[in-house]
Amino acid sequence: MSIILIVLVVCLLWAIMSYNRLVSLVQRAKEALSDITVQQKRRYDLIPNLIETVKGYAAHEQGTLMKVTEARNAAMSGQKSMAEDAQAQNMITSALKSVFALSENYPDLKANQNFLELQRELSDTEDKIQASRRFYNGNVRDLNTAVLAFPGNIIANMFNFGKMEFFEVPAGDASEQPVAVKF
Repeated sequence: MSIILIVLVVCLLWAIMSYNRLVSLVQRAKEALSDITVQQKRRYDLIPNLIETVKGYAAHEQGTLMKVTEARNAAMSGQKSMAEDAQAQNMITSALKSVFALSENYPDLKANQNFLELQRELSDTEDKIQASRRFYNGNVRDLNTAVLAFPGNIIANMFNFGKMEFFEVPAGDASEQPVAVKF
């Protein structure tokens, strides 16, 4: 009788620990996704300042500047799947590369303190976005492993814990191509 009781207590403790681990993994993944959103918001806030700074020097480059603005607006609009968000974010990255490439053809812009500071801030933000994506994907990997691996999958199925989607760059994305600036 006592052996059965011990086995039941051990199973109950294991179930509680497994459940709590899954809850913790879900919360860490959600926190990591929130970090991505915070960094993207920072990027969105910096872009209008960058565009205004560049406009003064490269007024006839409206096409490039419009692409950045359109990419920013598309990325900020509504709820998207992880894949749609990744594509929108990569459009921004590609458009920003074009703006920074423009600065090579405008020595005054290239030396402008506001432009240099915005470029530094955006570069720092891009690095933080990449780090946030890696952190998110690491947390999603841990959660997905716990949800799929035996015996944790028993608790995951009992309490409807599901896998989460990785943040992936779509194959053949425009940001993989080198930036070409033509005059």
